[in-house]
Amino acid sequence: MNPSFVFRSGALITATGISFGAFGSHGLRALKPPMPETKINSWNIASNYLIYNGLALLAISFHPGLLGASRKYRLGAGLIMAGAAVFSGSIFGLVAARDKFRWLGPITPLGGVSMIAGYIILAL
Repeated sequence: MNPSFVFRSGALITATGISFGAFGSHGLRALKPPMPETKINSWNIASNYLIYNGLALLAISFHPGLLGASRKYRLGAGLIMAGAAVFSGSIFGLVAARDKFRWLGPITPLGGVSMIAGYIILAL
């Protein structure tokens, strides 16, 4: 995993978060039957997490440790990418399917743990 990949991933994750956030603010409210406000809030939280983690990956891509052979930065960035995708993706799936895929619920915390682990690895 090189800095260019981390940078591009961060940019795509951020763009996805912004796009899904806009849809959550406008499109979900226009659905028939209307989406409950609690579900819209969950969608927006998932969008925000994508934006935060995408911006973090953009910053991480400039760290000199990522340029070398530092396994720590590659592992941390990979855990953040995977965690953001699993955390937000499972929430998007739950909301979009109107809870028809309840099995996604227990997966959400795994994404959160992955993100946290990635940041802790970077901090060590």
